[in-house]
Amino acid sequence: MELASFLGRALFVSVFLLSAWQEFNDFGEDGGRSAKSLRPKFSAFVNHVTTHTGQQLPPVDMKILVAAAIALKGIGGLLFIFDSSLGAYLLLLHQAVATPILYDFYNYDVDKKEFGQLFSKFTQSLALLGALLFFIGMKNSRRHGRQLRKKAPKAKAN
Repeated sequence: MELASFLGRALFVSVFLLSAWQEFNDFGEDGGRSAKSLRPKFSAFVNHVTTHTGQQLPPVDMKILVAAAIALKGIGGLLFIFDSSLGAYLLLLHQAVATPILYDFYNYDVDKKEFGQLFSKFTQSLALLGALLFFIGMKNSRRHGRQLRKKAPKAKAN
C-alpha cells in the first residue's frame, strides 16, 4: 500500500516538476517564454483587481514571479513526493495564486473560443487544488487518529 501511495504522489507531482524543469531550462536573463506570456495576463489581472476593488497592486517583475513559481513547484513537488504536508501547502499556494492569473476566462465572452479553452484549464487546475486539499485533509485526519489512539486508556487484564 505504501508503494502505491508513493507512486500516486510521484505521478501527481510530475505535472508540477516537469513544468518547473521546463521553465527553469528556458529561464534565461529575461525570465524566458514564461515571463513573456505571463506579462499580459498579469497586467489584465492587475487591471481586473484594480477595477473591482479599487486597490492598486504593487508592480512586480515577471522574472521574479516566474522564479517564485519555479521554486514553489520544484521544492513543493519534491517534498510532496516524500509525503510532506509542507510540500502540499507550497503547491497549494502556487495553484491558488497562479490559477486565476493564468486561466483568465473571465476576460472573454462565453461564445469566444478562448473562453472554453481557458475555462477547461481553469477547472483542471481547480481539480489539482482539490486533490491537494484532500491530501492535506487526509494527513491531518491520520495525525489526529494517531493522537486519539495514544490517549485512549488501555483496559487492564485481570
